[in-house]
Amino acid sequence: MSDLFASAGPAPGGHRPLADRLRPKTLSEVTGQPHLTGPDGAITRMIASGSLGSMIFWGPPGTGKTTVARLLAGETDLAFDQISAIFSGVADLKKVFETARARRMNGRATLLFVDEIHRFNRAQQDSFLPVMEDGTIVLVGATTENPSFELNAALLSRARVLSFRPHDTESLEHLLGRAEEETGKLLPLDEAARASLLGMADGDGRAVLTLAEEVWRAAREGEVFDTAALVEVVQRRAPVYDKGQDGHYNLISALHKAVRGSDPDAALYYLCRMFDAGEDPLFLGRRLVRMASEDIGLADPQALVVANAAKDAYDFLGSPEGELALAEACVYLATAPKSNAVYKAYKAAMRAAKEGGSLLPPKHILNAPTKLMKSEGYSDGYRYDHDEPDAFSGQDYFPEAMGRKTFYDPPERGFERDIRKRLDFWSRLRKERGGKG
Repeated sequence: MSDLFASAGPAPGGHRPLADRLRPKTLSEVTGQPHLTGPDGAITRMIASGSLGSMIFWGPPGTGKTTVARLLAGETDLAFDQISAIFSGVADLKKVFETARARRMNGRATLLFVDEIHRFNRAQQDSFLPVMEDGTIVLVGATTENPSFELNAALLSRARVLSFRPHDTESLEHLLGRAEEETGKLLPLDEAARASLLGMADGDGRAVLTLAEEVWRAAREGEVFDTAALVEVVQRRAPVYDKGQDGHYNLISALHKAVRGSDPDAALYYLCRMFDAGEDPLFLGRRLVRMASEDIGLADPQALVVANAAKDAYDFLGSPEGELALAEACVYLATAPKSNAVYKAYKAAMRAAKEGGSLLPPKHILNAPTKLMKSEGYSDGYRYDHDEPDAFSGQDYFPEAMGRKTFYDPPERGFERDIRKRLDFWSRLRKERGGKG
């Protein structure tokens, strides 16, 4: 038996994973969440007040949600019960609630920890409300998904959402140090490989301990791995990224805002994060097209052309060659002058269209294919702009009942600076020629 296995000591069922052996025994031992479990943390203050309310623990895997829930019960002398929404149904919930009610009759409340609580449907989530309201249970739900989208408003209104943060490098290093103390062995990694291991953990405390165990298992006596050997041994843990959930939305939001904020380096980083995580490049191409319309618009009319061309180039070339075209478009959009003037004008015009109803355009711009329509004044007084000075008649084209509106207001940036001059020129002519400005 190796030292690693021997250090665990005898245990029923065999070797206990490091993550289980190093599980904190008190809240003060929890690492990585000082805003919750530190001396001035939210949970620490809650316990000190003597009143514990229902909570939703929201955060990525391996940040201590389950551990903190278990420790809370001990800190407050509540009975602890645990279920998983993945494996539990209505019958399981009824049984848990009945047991909790029996405890309450004997004067003891229950802390019910529900893992993956977002997996319960709306009716199942609603079933918690009566036992929360009458004090039968203190609910602690754990979720990796955004509670605002995944949990009922009624449940959220009765529980405080506490965010668990991914472990930072210092916190992960602390966990590795504890693992080395527990096993009595240093990790056989050089400095660069150790840093790479921390990066592979991706903020997950459980993952960094699991990776450490894999390294110890693979290392021969006296062997020290460099980064290349480490990658070969652990086969690199995939990034935490679910293309249908929060990781997807967080990164696409970051990419969009980096482009909007004219930061090509950050934009490229998030684009590559999504490539690396397996995102569909055509989805990214479509988002770049949207950015070109929404955030650049006519400040650089070529932006939409470039974004569309990049999307088509990827569709033509495939991966990996086509990804460079998307990267090129990403940098082009990030470095282009920015304007949302067309986007705002479209929204304002749409509101006016919805609010105005079926207003008839002014009759002078309506065709008159019949005698009746001519007798009604259709097309009467229309002036053909190409025959007018400056190819501009200055007529009013808005419905008479609506009056003239201004939706598009281009800024003094990029190509829209020229458009601004043109619009100002036409506005002046319109006033001079009686077109109401």
